Amino acid sequence: MDSRGLTLREPARIMVAGFSSMEFVMFRMRIPDDQASLAELYKRGEAAIPGGVCSSTRRNRAWNKPVYAQRAEGARFWDVEGREFLDFSMSHGATLLGHAPTGLKQAFDIAWQHGVLCSMDTPFHVDLAEQLCRIVPCAQRVRFTNSGSEATLHALRLCRAATGRDKIIRFFGHFHGYHEFTYIGGHPPADQLDASPPYRESAGIPESMAELIIPVEYNNLAALEAVVAAHAHEAGTLLIEPVDYNCGCITPAAGFLEAARDLADQHELLLFFDEVQSFAKASPGGAQQDFGVTPDLCTIGKSLGAGLPLSAILGRADLMDQYAPTGPVAHSGTFNAPLTSILGGLVFVEQIQRPEFWKTINGLGDVLFAGLEEIAARSEVPVVFQHHGSRFGIVFGTRDPVTNYSEALVHDPELMLEFCRQTTARGVYFHDYGGGPCHHGYSLAHTPDDVGQALTAIEDSLKAMA
Repeated sequence: MDSRGLTLREPARIMVAGFSSMEFVMFRMRIPDDQASLAELYKRGEAAIPGGVCSSTRRNRAWNKPVYAQRAEGARFWDVEGREFLDFSMSHGATLLGHAPTGLKQAFDIAWQHGVLCSMDTPFHVDLAEQLCRIVPCAQRVRFTNSGSEATLHALRLCRAATGRDKIIRFFGHFHGYHEFTYIGGHPPADQLDASPPYRESAGIPESMAELIIPVEYNNLAALEAVVAAHAHEAGTLLIEPVDYNCGCITPAAGFLEAARDLADQHELLLFFDEVQSFAKASPGGAQQDFGVTPDLCTIGKSLGAGLPLSAILGRADLMDQYAPTGPVAHSGTFNAPLTSILGGLVFVEQIQRPEFWKTINGLGDVLFAGLEEIAARSEVPVVFQHHGSRFGIVFGTRDPVTNYSEALVHDPELMLEFCRQTTARGVYFHDYGGGPCHHGYSLAHTPDDVGQALTAIEDSLKAMA
């Protein structure tokens, strides 16, 4: 224990080349072991990092403080307060194989053997790209990025270059990253649905960028047809998140994606599926495989790196070849797809091609979702659970299915925050998303007993809220 009352974990010691007789202490996690040192940690965090977190949503509104973890394994994590949680966030869907899967340790070892190579392509990059071209229906070429936001940003630049039209038709409620190209018109307040130019979702986004966005209601074919007819001369891209996880997991209405494909073809729009979240949640090929509609290009990510930062842009060869050096569209970056992340991608893609992977994922889902339906029917608190693949949404304030953004506005954020507090007290972690409906999920590492524990915690929490 140090002078501040913090427990010092055994430090990792790393030999430095050229200094064979010298060890350098590189890592030492200090875990508070009393309330005073715990309060000091949160105070230090807020003094050094805005809000104490490196991503805005990591400050948990239900807890009114950051979630500081000390370790994770399988389907569980432990926070700095020493609490163990059964995790039903799973890194927002990124750790679909579970926390710290064995394959990642092997990936780290292999990367070390090859010198890490953070800024060079390797035969491993080619291997992963080839596998994705076999798995994902629209993929003839692949370009890797790190985050989903990077992927959609660079993909939209490609779309504008290919079509010569700058405006983008997108849908209310869909999420495509935090950059200026798309963080507009996605989640406006109810009184801003008809705003012109569309509602900007963050300070600092120029109004001129909003003038390039044309939002429309999802699953409303008549509205989409009208928007396309009115704007096809200036809009070159029809951008869709096939499953709207951020609004409580809204799936496409029967025939809607097919109609979108037809409209794109008729009006020479590029059909762009943002599958950063929906990739490999219900099938290896993502929502385009699930629903049988192939876009011109797509983005994938989240779980692709098995817990490491990795996303990708995939599409038709004639489109993708417009990226430099074979075309005029710039896409580069020192840290694009470092070797460790590519190896994580190979671990993940190998897993999702195994029949036993889907047998486990689907089997857990069958039990979980049947149980959630029964709980919702018994609950005195109005709630609906919607799901696709291994992730599901929770919408408070209704018992009816939610099919678009306007319907999702019925959701009660305060009930969501209280739900998260109640499940926290029962050892099950649901991320609060500021009280939004959003999405939650399980992983390959979860067991039937874990599902049973979660169902009990959910029902008991709802009873306590009634």
